Amino acid sequence: MSNLSYVCGTGSVPLLGKTIGEMFDETVERFPETEALVVVHQNVRWTYRTLKQQVEQCALGLHSLGLRKGERIGIWALNCSEWIVLQYATAKLGAILVNINPSYRVHELEYVLKQSGCKFLVIDEKTEHSDYAEIVYELTPRLKYAEPGYLREVKLPELTTIITLEEKAGPGMFRWQDVLDSANDVQPDVLDEIASRLHFDESINIQYTSGTTGFPKGATLSHHNILNNGYFVTESLHLTEKDRMIIPVPLYHCFGMVMGNLGCLSHGATAIYASRAFDPEAVIR
Repeated sequence: MSNLSYVCGTGSVPLLGKTIGEMFDETVERFPETEALVVVHQNVRWTYRTLKQQVEQCALGLHSLGLRKGERIGIWALNCSEWIVLQYATAKLGAILVNINPSYRVHELEYVLKQSGCKFLVIDEKTEHSDYAEIVYELTPRLKYAEPGYLREVKLPELTTIITLEEKAGPGMFRWQDVLDSANDVQPDVLDEIASRLHFDESINIQYTSGTTGFPKGATLSHHNILNNGYFVTESLHLTEKDRMIIPVPLYHCFGMVMGNLGCLSHGATAIYASRAFDPEAVIR
């Protein structure tokens, strides 16, 4: 990475030269008892200290299940606490989080999974509009006969592991709780060892365009890219650790996960999800 350089205009605030994991740990150290996350529909209120516990448990669990640096993991879910936990857990592992629009149907999901090369996929629980598990079973018929973590589907050769946010997993799937429980199978210091090999110019996220003129295009983004984006947008708003930001937009979009989640993280502010999907009344309340 030593051959890269950055050109920027006149300014008094330098770019952040750190990974998302480093930024996360610094914020936790500075504001451990500040509320980091409020998710109204899940009755979640976590301080930065508690969020760190959740993130590290998830990261260790994913590592135990076989997720490694540079590998892709898709998140196909509406706004929830698991979304932000996965965002920071993958950043600590150096795994690339692939944001997937929750409104996608079978052919759109297949395209994104194949084009991005996802190894893992986390899917939401059933909603009024989408049965995510059924869509996945339609796309991967062999999943119902596979052991969790051992999917072998010809049209998606890189996809091995499906994790559901449902309390009860269907055939071939892990539950979210299974991931957390798997953290006990690895030593906690593995995260420090991984962190020592990460660089802020490395890829950490893939976001897809709307696809208005064809199939969506995957934009691969680095720690440096999205962390500075979130930081400087909220810096211009004078966000501080005393502020609370409602994030009504979807987390799969740059607005939600970057300007919302990372903007709050980089200033020690509180991120609030008022509802799973946009609900004007819930936001106003």
